[in-house]
Amino acid sequence: MENIKNKIENEEQDCNCNNAKDDGITENEILKQSIEEKDRQTQDYYDQLLRLKADFENYRKRSEKEKIDYLEWGKEKILLKQLFIYDILEQALKSAKKTNNLESIIIGIEMIGKEFSKMLKEEGVEEIQCEKFDPNTCEALEQVEVEDEVEEGRILETYQKGYRINGNLIRTAKVKVAKSIKNKI
Repeated sequence: MENIKNKIENEEQDCNCNNAKDDGITENEILKQSIEEKDRQTQDYYDQLLRLKADFENYRKRSEKEKIDYLEWGKEKILLKQLFIYDILEQALKSAKKTNNLESIIIGIEMIGKEFSKMLKEEGVEEIQCEKFDPNTCEALEQVEVEDEVEEGRILETYQKGYRINGNLIRTAKVKVAKSIKNKI
């Protein structure tokens, strides 16, 4: 009976060893499967990253091309308006050559000025109104000493007008500015 008991115990131990071996193989297989799955996921992420990088490069190139196209379109729009004014100027020159009437020449030049002013206004360009010197919008080319009745910093003459486009300064006004004599002690 003891032999049978020993045999049963030996068989149980063998079964436990086999179960342990089976568990070890299963764990290895699970680890291998997990690693393979992570490798596939890593490769998928890498492929997505490459596609995103390519998409971004294509987007950047397309944006640059569109920006150039918009600038060209804007330039074309302005040039067409200027060509209209140029046509008026040529007509005025032809008329001026045919006539000695100075008044009609002046009227023609005034019309050209009005058309040009209208075009600038349509494009958002506005003239800077300067009465007192402001270093943010004016450039003093000359200072002239004046008597007390003229306020210091008052603009006496504008040599070149200043302009803004859509509120942004594009050219400062070039001016002659009054300087008080009494400050020169």
